[in-house]
Amino acid sequence: MTRILIINGPNLNLLGVREPGIYGNSSMETYLETLRSRYSNYTIEYFQSNHEGEIIDKLHSEGFDEGLKGIVLNAGAYTHTSLAIADAISAINVPVIEVHISNVHAREEVRHRSMISGVCCGVIAGFGMDSYRLAIEAIKAR
Repeated sequence: MTRILIINGPNLNLLGVREPGIYGNSSMETYLETLRSRYSNYTIEYFQSNHEGEIIDKLHSEGFDEGLKGIVLNAGAYTHTSLAIADAISAINVPVIEVHISNVHAREEVRHRSMISGVCCGVIAGFGMDSYRLAIEAIKAR
């Protein structure tokens, strides 16, 4: 079965309880059930870490797997700071789509600049948890 990997960065383990006005009330685990049900012909895997190096290690370990159709990456605050994650994305073969739950361009100015957008095949932001579904649709269409 074809695989899709979702990687979430720092503080996204708190979805459902962290700033619900920005991030909503759904936990990632609950939303994963919805995605897995909707895309039952795919294996949707999930990884979350608050540590930059673990995210990089995951990109390295999965990014050359021919059975992996794409990676959906919400790097959280590392989006705006991590040249190392950008370099890891550049190094791998599997396409990566950058995702944000909130519209980062409507938030603090520091969030307007992404270090990873230029090395991702696309960016989806501002559609709440549905941003992940839209990224999966984009991966399917590639």
